[in-house]
Formats: sequence, structure tokens, C-alpha cells
Amino acid sequence: MTDEKNLVINTKDALGEIVIAPEVIEVIIGIAASKVDGVYGMRGTFANNVTEFLGRAAHGKGVFLRAEEEGLKVDIYCYLNYGISVPKVALEMQDRVKQQVLFMTDIDLVEVNIHVVAVVPEKLPEPDFDELFPEEEGENE
Repeated sequence: MTDEKNLVINTKDALGEIVIAPEVIEVIIGIAASKVDGVYGMRGTFANNVTEFLGRAAHGKGVFLRAEEEGLKVDIYCYLNYGISVPKVALEMQDRVKQQVLFMTDIDLVEVNIHVVAVVPEKLPEPDFDELFPEEEGENE
């Protein structure tokens, strides 16, 4: 017996039905979106952050899937690296997510909405304190 939230894929042969949980599609979308160059990470909830802190990856974070009459729609909330073209990365994310979901589940997404939450600047390298403050042999004696 399938739950109403699960997605049933129509198959042409009579071997049985294929049921996919929405969480599986969210994980596929999260991995596909985070693999695009220029994406720093996905926005997560407090529960996602606790899960990652405990050592488990939360691949579905920042992904919200909803089923409507037209079909499946997804909203992706992400952080991007500073210095990249936001429209170019967002279009690449939309394309890659749509392709991966179609390839892996045979489900065609109606909408892939990208929400850029923040731009993360480059991390500056840590200063080398030995270079900044060289030890002189005469001072410590």
C-alpha cells in the first residue's frame, strides 16, 4: 500500500508499480544542485545543521518539493561563491537538477526555482605568524 505522499511511476509493463518517496527526489536534487561550480552550499534548517554536526550528511537540505496539478515543483535555497555569475550558475543548477531527476526517476519537473540566499566571500589565508614576527635569538636569552 502506497502512501499519498509517495510518487508512483506509471510503467507500461505489468510487472508492478514503482514508488519513490519525496525525500529520495529531494536528495537527488540536493546533490545535483550542490555539484554545480560556483555553489558554496545549500541552506539548511537547525535540524539539518545538527545532523551534519553529528557526522551524517543532509543532502536534501535547502530543497523543498511540492506536488501541484501541473506536476512537481521544486524550490532550492543556496549560497553561492563570490565572483561568479549568479544567472549563469542558477541556469546551470536548473538544467542539471532537471536532467538528473529525469534520468534517475523518469519524472519531469515542471519548475525548478533557485533562491540565492547569500554570496559567500573567499576565505582569506591564515597569516603565518612566524613570518610576521620572526624570533630573534638575542631577545629570548
